[in-house]
Amino acid sequence: MGTREVELDILKEVGTIGGGNAATALSSLLKTPVQISVPLVQMVPFPELLEAAGGEEKVAAVTFLRIAGHISGSIFFVLEPEEMQTVGRALVESWNISRTPENEQDLFASALCELTNILAGSYLSALSDFTGLYMMPTVPSSAVDMIGALLSEGLIEAGLEGDEAIMIDTNMTKGEHQSQMAGRFFMLPDAHSLPKIFASLGVQESGA
Repeated sequence: MGTREVELDILKEVGTIGGGNAATALSSLLKTPVQISVPLVQMVPFPELLEAAGGEEKVAAVTFLRIAGHISGSIFFVLEPEEMQTVGRALVESWNISRTPENEQDLFASALCELTNILAGSYLSALSDFTGLYMMPTVPSSAVDMIGALLSEGLIEAGLEGDEAIMIDTNMTKGEHQSQMAGRFFMLPDAHSLPKIFASLGVQESGA
């Protein structure tokens, strides 16, 4: 098995464990069974990031946050706008807050930030357990716009110098009626961070 295959196997396990932890947290929050599966984990070169996220002109709900600790980098979570509303309704109902046409979009944005914070915290916690490196998410922000505009702005804000992103497909199934949501979670480690992650996992990258 080559180095890249070993890396992806480890990251798939991290994603599966992190998804399980996030599902437990969301089940408690929503008071209904939630399952999260990770059907695909892959490394995406930065130049291919916009296409992997759905295309530069595609409108999506995107949440952005930074990673703090021994590892630095950025995280984007990309959802269809319709799925943002589905998640938003479920989370807002759990908050016992009155939803009106005037406050609905702000509440949905807050709900998406909370979902992303739970997912990011769970994935980073699992990765931290595997590597022994401390890492945590910062406060997220979200918006609905074309993917090209949102991701490019986030990349500029982050001042990233890395080469590849870790892409984790994240599928969530909720409740007795099995309502589903599918999103893409991108972790973009800064240049020094990705080799540190794999070295801590016991994987020596080729050329390193």
